[in-house]
Amino acid sequence: MADIEISVLNRLSEISPEVWDACACPEAFGGGRPVDPFTTHRFLSALEASGSVGTGTGWQPHHLVARAAGEVIAVAPLYAKSHSQGEY
Repeated sequence: MADIEISVLNRLSEISPEVWDACACPEAFGGGRPVDPFTTHRFLSALEASGSVGTGTGWQPHHLVARAAGEVIAVAPLYAKSHSQGEY
């Protein structure tokens, strides 16, 4: 069994949309309709590009990527929350 290596991405642009979507929403890989559009590279990248998450928002991206033998085997969107504004 290969060792699993976990890395943290501070920007989703650090991983290709094809690799991310193949793990996070394989049904969307190649242009299909995702079961959960909120896990797609396109949606999460739009959050970062629009400034909805990132520096100054209280939501800092820390996306997880798991690799075995150099191959991406799993991904997970993750955000570090630094304040409690907006929770109702």
